[in-house]
Amino acid sequence: MNGRSGSAPTIVLFRRDLRVGDNAALAAAVDLGSVLALYIHDEENENIRPMGAASRWWLHHSLDALGQKLQASGARLIFTRGRTRDVVARAIAASGAKRVHWNRRYEPAEAAVDAALKTDLREAGLIAQSFDGALLHEPSLLKTGSGGYYKVYTPFWRALNGGVDRRDPIDAPRSIKGWNGKFDGLSLDDLDLLPKKPDWAGGLACRWTPGEDGARQRLQAFEKDDLPDYERQRDIPALQGTSRLSPHLAFGEVTPFQIFAALHQSDQAGAAKFRKEIAWREFSYHLLFHNRDLRERSFRPEFEGFLWRHDARALDAWQDGRTGYPIVDAGMRELWQTGWMHNRVRMIAASFLIKDLMLDWRDGETWFWDTLVDADPANNPASWQWVAGSGADAAPYFRIFNPVLQGEKFDPHGDYVRRYVPEIAALPDRYLHRPWDAPKSLLEENQIELGRGYPKPIVDHGAARDRALAAYHSVRGKADTNENREPS
Repeated sequence: MNGRSGSAPTIVLFRRDLRVGDNAALAAAVDLGSVLALYIHDEENENIRPMGAASRWWLHHSLDALGQKLQASGARLIFTRGRTRDVVARAIAASGAKRVHWNRRYEPAEAAVDAALKTDLREAGLIAQSFDGALLHEPSLLKTGSGGYYKVYTPFWRALNGGVDRRDPIDAPRSIKGWNGKFDGLSLDDLDLLPKKPDWAGGLACRWTPGEDGARQRLQAFEKDDLPDYERQRDIPALQGTSRLSPHLAFGEVTPFQIFAALHQSDQAGAAKFRKEIAWREFSYHLLFHNRDLRERSFRPEFEGFLWRHDARALDAWQDGRTGYPIVDAGMRELWQTGWMHNRVRMIAASFLIKDLMLDWRDGETWFWDTLVDADPANNPASWQWVAGSGADAAPYFRIFNPVLQGEKFDPHGDYVRRYVPEIAALPDRYLHRPWDAPKSLLEENQIELGRGYPKPIVDHGAARDRALAAYHSVRGKADTNENREPS
C-alpha cells in the first residue's frame, strides 16, 4: 500500500541535513503521507571517517534540536546505530515502507553507501529517491568546455555563478504526519556523542547554538549586523566580522540556497564577497567529488615525494598553542577552547605548521578534523592543500606567511592575542607580536619570563623560511608545469 493510504510511511533518512526547512527529501515525503524520520549513526563502515570529538558534540545538540522540531510538527525522530543498509532493512520490515528518501551526500565513502542502498532498494522493487540540498551545484554535472572538471577557482566561480539554476528554498512543512508504528530505536544519549571525563565542551556551549533555529538566528544576525562591513572586517580576528555559519552549513542546519536567498536583495559589496566564499565551499566539494582521496594524497602528485619532517614535540607545541609566535598560539587556543578558529588565523597557523615547521599538511588536517565544530570532509583537506601548495588552484609555493607581520597587520592592537594568550597581555602593542624583542627590563616589570611563562619561538622564522623555500624549490618545476596545464 502506498503512503497516501496512511499505513505505509515514507522513510526519510537524516544525515548532514539536520533541518526541517528547505529539506527536499522531507517535503516530498510529507506530500505522500506519513513519515518515518530516521537517523542512523553509521560507524561500522570502515571506509567512513569517524567524526572528530568537536563534531560529535555538535551532532548531539543538533540532533536534539531536530528531534524537538520534528516532534512539534507531528513526527518523531528515531535514533539508531549500525550499517545504513541493515538499519533501513529493519525499518522497512517494521513499517512496510515502500519508499526511502534522503538528501545527497558527496563525501566519497558516504556517497558509495547511498549508491549501494539505492541499488538494493530498487532491486527489491522499492522506490529510492535522493534530493539536492547540500550544494548549489551537482559536481557530476558542472563541467569545463572540454568535459572535465574545474581545477581553478575563478573559472569555476564563473560557471557556477552564470550557468547553474539555483532553486528557491523550500518552506518547512506546517505539519508532518508522523508514522506511529513500533520500531526499536535508541535514546540520543545512547549514541555516546558527548565528552564525559573530562567534559571539555564548556567553551563550545558558551559560543554556539547548534540546530536549525541557531542557524537561522546566526544568518539573520550576520545579514543585519555583519554583512555591511564584511569585506573590510572579515580578516580581523578580534572582531565578530565573519558569518560563523560554517558549522551550521557543515551539519546542514542551513543550506546554500537559503543563504543565497537571504543575500539576494542585497547590493552591498559584503554580499558579493560572501557569495564567493560560499562558492569556495562548492569548489572544495567539486574537487572532493572528483578526487576520492583528497585528504590522503596530494592533489599534485609531485608533492607525494616531498620530504616532510617528523617532529612530535613541534607538532605538540603547535597543537597546544605554545609555538612562541603569539598570533599562531592565539589561534590554536581559540580552536581548543571554542571549536573554531578565525579564517585568517587558520591560514597563518596552517602556513606555520607546513612551512615553518615543515610538518606534513595531513598532520594539521587531522587535528582540525578532531577539534573543529565545522570540520568538513571537503573544505578541510582542500584548504590544507591550498596552503601547502599541493592542491588545486593552490597558493604559490613561495607564499610563506610571516607570523609576526601577519599579527601586526591583522591584530594591530593585540586584542585577539591578549584574549587567548594572557601570559603576555601586559606587553605594549609594539612588542606583543614579537615578545622576544621586548627589553629585559620591560619583561621583568611585567613579570614575563620567556621560556617559562610563555615559550620562546620554537623555530626562527627567517631560517625556517629559507629551509622551506629550498625544499619547495625541488618540486617547483613540476608544479609550475602542472599549473600551466590547468583548464581555463
